[in-house]
Amino acid sequence: MPRTDVPQTTIQRLPLYLRALLQAEEARRPVVNSVDIAEMCGTNAAQVRKDLSYLGELGTRGIGYDVEALIAHISSVLGITQQRRVALVGLGRLGSALLSYRGFAERGFEAVAVFDSDPAKIGSRAGSLTVVSTDDFEAVLEEQDVEIVILTTPAGVTQQLADRAVAAGVKAILNFAPVRLTVPETVALRQVCLSTDLQVLSFHLAQGQQ
Repeated sequence: MPRTDVPQTTIQRLPLYLRALLQAEEARRPVVNSVDIAEMCGTNAAQVRKDLSYLGELGTRGIGYDVEALIAHISSVLGITQQRRVALVGLGRLGSALLSYRGFAERGFEAVAVFDSDPAKIGSRAGSLTVVSTDDFEAVLEEQDVEIVILTTPAGVTQQLADRAVAAGVKAILNFAPVRLTVPETVALRQVCLSTDLQVLSFHLAQGQQ
């Protein structure tokens, strides 16, 4: 049964903890403590312990956390113990880079469809996939049983594509387009705005130059 009592801020940190644990596993460290995890994630040990406490009774006082067991537990909470079927919409430079990112497959996400509206790209190969026209959007999403749609499309068409994805039964959307989307409460939405993040970085640079 899905966990509904875990704070959103904690959920956002769980992937960081998982990455740290995977690094520990690669380094053949069977046990880590909250201080170890905090140092790898750039947070503090008290925050790590508080976040992990939402997931149940984990670890052994004075010893730490079993790395393999905690990886399995966090992966289960995040719902990545099974393959998640993903479709990418918009095969520009960003879309192409995302599609070639090996981390998707390593973390349990399988790209099963890629869409574009450019006639020059439709029918071409993108990795192991053939680029499909957005005219066939709903039919392919349903046929491929897509759970997550990644949008790297022009702002003017993104809301329409999101609406069509929702109508086709998609339950999660990752949006890279510079536009705020409106979706039903039953659909999970994450917004990635590179320009906003760059502007925040610029602010910190400006403060340091004053």
